[in-house]
Amino acid sequence: MIKRLFDITGSVIALVLLAIPMLLVAVAIRLESRGPALFRQRRAGRRGKPFTMLKFRTMHADVEPYGGSPHSERDPRLTRIGRFLRETSLDELPQLLNVLSGQMSLVGPRPLYQRQAEQWNEFQQRRLETKPGITGYAQAYGRAGLTIEDKIEMDVHYVDNCNFWLDLQIIVRTMVNMFVRRGTVYEQRYSRDREHESDT
Repeated sequence: MIKRLFDITGSVIALVLLAIPMLLVAVAIRLESRGPALFRQRRAGRRGKPFTMLKFRTMHADVEPYGGSPHSERDPRLTRIGRFLRETSLDELPQLLNVLSGQMSLVGPRPLYQRQAEQWNEFQQRRLETKPGITGYAQAYGRAGLTIEDKIEMDVHYVDNCNFWLDLQIIVRTMVNMFVRRGTVYEQRYSRDREHESDT
């Protein structure tokens, strides 16, 4: 109940403060390329229940929506403003609406594709015991430098140890990463066994 109250309070405050910047971002996306400002995609939520996740669109509208993640800023599928949004993580801001609706949390394992969740073993499935988040333990302390196996292990660690103070630490670390821009945000290696595959 405390986590849900924190989610509601935090998402409402953020939406009020960021309403005008988010509107400007949406207008910029529409002006630069054809297509909607928002990108919608089905993801696996708590206990594997599917939901529609929102993001600002960072690629051209005719791109395969379930294709592989960009591996560099030179990916031709990315729009110019899309590169900026991805590198600053501002493309995730519409998920504040997912948080407000109760589908996501401010902090939790990032929501992945349903087909990925279906392939997980019993240990990996435990990351679905909590709501997915806009940011998470793996994103704050590794992100693109981690493989999917690394991320899942960190996500399960979060599930086992989640508390209010850990959430605050993750949020602060995420904000620091946004301003300091440490490392790359582009996936370098999807898996320990496979070089590249769809991830985020």
